[in-house]
Amino acid sequence: MRKVSLALLVLLCALLAAQTQQPAQPQQPDDIPVTDAVAGPCAVDLTVTSADGKPVYAAKIDYHAAYGFMGTHKLDMTVYTNAQGKAKFAGIPAKVKNPPIEFHAAKGDLVGLATMDPAAECQAKHDIVMDKKSSR
Repeated sequence: MRKVSLALLVLLCALLAAQTQQPAQPQQPDDIPVTDAVAGPCAVDLTVTSADGKPVYAAKIDYHAAYGFMGTHKLDMTVYTNAQGKAKFAGIPAKVKNPPIEFHAAKGDLVGLATMDPAAECQAKHDIVMDKKSSR
């Protein structure tokens, strides 16, 4: 009987300890979102703003790159900006097929573009100024 009650006491203490632990912190709006391709040493920090210079929150930034022998490896990645309009792509290969890489930003009816040649600027910082989509 004592062994059972001792086991219950230990289990109860473990449950109470688990309930008092702090939950994992959610990502803060100021944290810079990073997408890592783990394909190379290069990275680009991007800042997305509207035409009036205000940061664009939750702008979707996409990029596609081909690399390796004859461009047989492909990367398609996406990241969204934080409240300050910032985002980062890491792990970009130093040599890509048909440089520069294009980073396309979009949110609603706003679009923007930045380019990067990883062979020329492995650690880059670029701005993307978004403007209304042009109708053709």
